[in-house]
Parts: sequence; C-alpha cells; structure tokens
Amino acid sequence: MLPNDKLNLILRRHDEISARLNQQPETATFIALSREMAEIDDLVGLIRQYHSLQAQVADAKALLDDSQTDSDMRDMVEEELASLEQAVAELEAKIRLALLPKDAADEKSAILEVRAGTGGDEAAIFAGDLFRMYQRYAESRGWRVDVMSMSEGTAGGYKEIIAEVNGKGVFARLKFESGVHRVQRVPDTETQGRVHTSAATVAVLPVAEEVDIDIKESDLKIDTMRAQGAGGQHVNKTESAIRITHIPTGTIIFVQEERSQHKNRARAMSLLRSRIYDEERSKLDAERAADRRGQVGSGDRSERIRTYNFPQGRLTDHRINLTLYKLDKIITGEALDDVIDPLITEHQAAQLAASER
Repeated sequence: MLPNDKLNLILRRHDEISARLNQQPETATFIALSREMAEIDDLVGLIRQYHSLQAQVADAKALLDDSQTDSDMRDMVEEELASLEQAVAELEAKIRLALLPKDAADEKSAILEVRAGTGGDEAAIFAGDLFRMYQRYAESRGWRVDVMSMSEGTAGGYKEIIAEVNGKGVFARLKFESGVHRVQRVPDTETQGRVHTSAATVAVLPVAEEVDIDIKESDLKIDTMRAQGAGGQHVNKTESAIRITHIPTGTIIFVQEERSQHKNRARAMSLLRSRIYDEERSKLDAERAADRRGQVGSGDRSERIRTYNFPQGRLTDHRINLTLYKLDKIITGEALDDVIDPLITEHQAAQLAASER
C-alpha cells in the first residue's frame, strides 16, 4: 500500500500553490511557485488517477458483496475488478518511483570530460570515439554540445576534451557514465592482428549556476597568456587564453578555445563552478552513504565501469552485469539508451529497496 498521508499532503500542497498563483504574487514568488507546481504536476495527476481507480475497485467489490447481484452481472464485475486491480498495481509502482528522492542536479545541463588513460595513442583514439558517441547521442536528444577545451592526440582522438552539454535532464541521463571505460580491439597500427587493451576516463559534472556556488573573487588567481596550437605555434597574437586557480581548493582551469578573452574567462568560471559543485556533492554523498560503493552511481571514478570489446562486438557494463552484442550501434550513440536505461532502472530499484527497509 502507498502512504496515503503523504499522497494527501501532496494534493493539499498542489491546491495551496494553485490558490497562491491565482492571487498573482510578486515575480520571484510566482516563478518559485510555478517551478514547484511543475515538479509535482505529473505526480498529482497519477495520485488523482489512483484515487479514482480505488473508488472503482470499492464499487466493484460492493456489487460482488451484494446478494442481489445476479450471476451474469457478477461474472462481468469480477472480470472488470481483475482489470482494475492490475491497473492499480501498475499505478502504485509508478507513484513509488515518482516519490523517490530526486537528485537536485538531475534536470541540469552537464560538463562532459573525456581523457585518454593507459594505452598511448590508442587510448587517445578511443577517447575520441567516446566523445563522438556522446556528441551524437546528445544531438539525437536535441541537446547542444559546446567544446570548452581540448588537447588532440598525436595519432588522432584526444588526450583530453571537455564540453558543456546543454539541455533539460542531461545530467540525469549521463551521470552514470563517470568512470573508467576500457576498450579491447586491434589498432590500425598493429601488424600481427593482436588485440590491445587501453582505457579512457569519463567524468560528468552538473553545470553549477552562480546561485549554486558562491566563488569569491579574492579566492581566484587569474593568468592570461597567448593561446597555443599544435607544436607550440601561436593560435593568435593576443593574450586570450585564461588560467584560473581557485586558491582554497587548488583547482586549476585552463581554457583557450575562443579568440575572445572574455568568452574564455566565462567558460573557465563555468567549469570551475561545476568542478567545485561536484566535489561538494561527492563529499555530501560520501557522508550520507559511506557503504554505497557497490551501488550504481557511487561516483567512484577510479573503478572500471565498462568494457568495449570490438572483436566480439560486445559491450559489458560491469556494475550491473549487462552484456549487449550491438557495440557498433552503441559506439555511434544510436543504441546508448540500451545501456543508460538499465543503469537508471537499477539505481531506482536500489533506492526503492533502501526506502522500504
């Protein structure tokens, strides 16, 4: 059974918000109430549907308990009751999921960082493959990808690439991608057909707004310099590149992709806020759930989370023992949802289990 007291509380809150919005409050209050209304609107719809179905179940049972109900009507009611009870059970499952605590960052855009790990040139090429996978996946969902910083590999791909992925719910979809991704394949440079193993790391951080993180100007050391191209050549002659050091945490951000110093500074500050915000979130998560290391979404980026085996066309996500033989479609981003959806489902199942203890 669902917690009816909690459901009724949500309905009352929805009515309160509706009444206050009708009174046309000041702009800031109106925006805050509208956001809260949007967050619970879908849940309220499910609760009202649930209450309606419960009433129909009660009516059907009353008819069955009535001795004057004839046999033909009884057969019909019993069939309808079975259908109603099935609908109630399905709705209860949806409401339980909707009642789970929400990650405050889920609806945010995200900073995506992909770095080559062990494996030399092949690792950089794989990092490039991973970034393009996420880029195509983002495009398929209507998200915008803006590269903030990159360092190209000598044989292709990237030693490091950082991008901002903008859209609604980006972090919720991509947050379980953080970790070490391992690839097994025969490199183009391999003459004897041997399979090589290399790796790349992925970090996904929620984009932090100024209201999320307050960074004092006095805590920053800002250096400007000329942007550097491949081989040390100057990309331009002005000092447009920006390096920001956050003194309290020692975090260093370097951005040189734009020709405008102003744009590079804005990007560097956005990345700095997101990294500090993510560190604070990670500390909070660790304090709240020190025993959650084995769960999906533990945030431990040192663990190997996934293997891409090209000779077998196989992808394995080690956290949930998921194996798929459609690597060609996953690496293009076309079938990435087939990996992400089970991870989200597993995370929700773990949350449900924890809430019922």
